[in-house]
Amino acid sequence: MAVPSRRISKARRDKRRSSVWKISAPELVKCKQCGELKRAHRVCSACGYYDGKLVVKKDA
Repeated sequence: MAVPSRRISKARRDKRRSSVWKISAPELVKCKQCGELKRAHRVCSACGYYDGKLVVKKDA
């Protein structure tokens, strides 16, 4: 059966368990067309614009 050959120190163990390296919430930016908050480099879900151009037609 596999057994660790050395004991892992408390510092190494706690570094692994810390939440410093874990994924964070996505950054949000304002849409230039409608002002809604959206994720960067994505089509706005409110108005359907991306980079100043209409990409997805939305019903009013």
